[in-house]
Amino acid sequence: MKQKTGEILWQPTPEQQRATSLWDFSQKTIKTGQSSAKDYQALLDWSLGEPEAFYSALWNHLDIIGEMGETAFVPGDSLLETGFFPDAKLNYAENLLRDPGDKAAIIAHRDDGTRRQMTRRQLADRVSRIVLALRAEGVGEGDTIAAIVTNDLEAIEFYLASAAIGAVWASCSPDFGPEGASDRLTQIKPKLLVAVPNYKYAEKHIEVTDTINAVASAPSVQRIIVLGDVPVGTKYNKLAIALDDWVAPFSPGKINYCRAGFDQPMVVLFSSGTTGKPKCIVHRAGGLLLQHKKEMALHCNIGARDRLFYFSTCGWMMWNWQISALGLGTTLVTFDGNPFHPEPARLIDLIDSERITVFGTSAKYIDACSKAALVPKSTHSLSSLKAVLSTGSTLLPESFDYIYEAWKSDVHLASVSGGTDICACFVGGVPTLPVRRGELQGAMLGMDLDALDDDGNPVSSGSGEFVCRSPHVTMPVKFWDDADGSRYHDAYFSRFPGVWAQGDYVEKRPGGGFVIHGRSDTTLNPGGVRIGTAEIYRQVENINEVLEALAVGQDRDGDQRVVLFLRLREGATLDDDLKKTIKSAIRKGATPRHVPADIVAVPDIPRTRSGKVSEIAVRDTIHNRKIKNTTALANAHCLAFYADWAKNNAGSGR
Repeated sequence: MKQKTGEILWQPTPEQQRATSLWDFSQKTIKTGQSSAKDYQALLDWSLGEPEAFYSALWNHLDIIGEMGETAFVPGDSLLETGFFPDAKLNYAENLLRDPGDKAAIIAHRDDGTRRQMTRRQLADRVSRIVLALRAEGVGEGDTIAAIVTNDLEAIEFYLASAAIGAVWASCSPDFGPEGASDRLTQIKPKLLVAVPNYKYAEKHIEVTDTINAVASAPSVQRIIVLGDVPVGTKYNKLAIALDDWVAPFSPGKINYCRAGFDQPMVVLFSSGTTGKPKCIVHRAGGLLLQHKKEMALHCNIGARDRLFYFSTCGWMMWNWQISALGLGTTLVTFDGNPFHPEPARLIDLIDSERITVFGTSAKYIDACSKAALVPKSTHSLSSLKAVLSTGSTLLPESFDYIYEAWKSDVHLASVSGGTDICACFVGGVPTLPVRRGELQGAMLGMDLDALDDDGNPVSSGSGEFVCRSPHVTMPVKFWDDADGSRYHDAYFSRFPGVWAQGDYVEKRPGGGFVIHGRSDTTLNPGGVRIGTAEIYRQVENINEVLEALAVGQDRDGDQRVVLFLRLREGATLDDDLKKTIKSAIRKGATPRHVPADIVAVPDIPRTRSGKVSEIAVRDTIHNRKIKNTTALANAHCLAFYADWAKNNAGSGR
């Protein structure tokens, strides 16, 4: 018999609680003495009520290299006017490249079996040479560097070198097509383009020339640095040089870091672009350093003895996030390519072979492992594994069950949620508290989170709009080319004046945890009752015939009806019996209001290049609205099916 949402699946022993950095931090600050839910809430309340003391303590506990200054927190009349560490001087890369030595810094894998390893000394030496080459190229503080890169050693080296000199970095994975990459990277007027000339994915060789030329066509680009050999006969529209040739004149040495203010711009991330041209979100060096180290050290209990793996591409914020673990002395294990090649257990194999202690991935990957009937506890040791992290979409209650039943019973499963908007997390793991089925454990320290109704009032029960009332260090510095800040304000502060609206539909649980029910901008509203799509998915995706589901609201006759699109397993047929089974599961597991008016089998489901299902693209397609930026989608061609379906199923509209 399956447990209910909220029931405890795992809880740390007293010894495990006391061994965490979070426990240590609490003893040094408010001395709670215990790590019960009540005591974590006390620590959270203190972090919100005493921000000056909290952020000062955080800087010291995380051993940030730099000058903190006398003030950690400057209150303002609004969240946007609040400041942090106004007199601080620091450099992100200096903090990550500390303590060079023979310890492994990065172990990089590719799906073709390639394995490369680099020590902390080798990494620092390599970065130092790139720094010298950048400065010789005339690239310095405030300049922008665009990258089309795979998740490999060279990308991390360049990322750190960019941060070391105070430049601003923006990257896309090479699977972005020419238009998609250009729409993003040319906006920031890059001075330099860093790119892989080609890459492999499950033995398929893919050229990147057209994408490189689309970005390099920007007048600002003065040179292309190729990560690898410049292919013979390839014609680039700007001067190109191989990375090794570019750094050849320079010897490794001490890095002259550019120490700047806490708010120094360091990274540009891009919104998914499904609602228009991607927004360029500018993040600050100090915020990323402090917030990432807080999340890793305190909420994930990651330290110098750990080996962290996070399956990501260089176009996803989790790539930036995982790199910050180098500042804790952690060894990174990376992977580029197809996670199921050559065998379904490819990534799970890495846990044993590389002694990974913290394994991070997406909720979709965990679901795919479950559907593939993988049972790692029967085929692998997993003795090194102490935590599994999941993000990208809602982790279904059944996926919680799967990890504890098929992977490991004694593991900290932390489902986390944040986003590109903050390049960090709002809610996630608390290693001193129990893991409850289907729940994210709690708000991150410094995050005052709530669920509001349409009128901006707190929701006492049920779901509401996910908001943050407190300022936080990874609020973006700005949007690119948004001089008056209006686009920034409209993105997060127009929904509820004075508070950050994240655009998610969330439920606060009695024990302090949270359940994310989907994006609020795609929340369903049949009969005026608001429904999160995840509430439907968690029922449907547990049905064996279903590989994937997407639910949208279709406007009809002044109301909205729910339409459920399904991608089925090979050989499965959406007959009346399967439809009946699906509707019964939804009615039983959710409510009659959740039962779709129509269920449709589809050949594919659109998703962004970071792997997120795009409900908005389908919703707009079936209403004959223009999709403003199909380049944000990895498989935009599949929308043709939905357009054809809508012609015969449009109804009278609204």
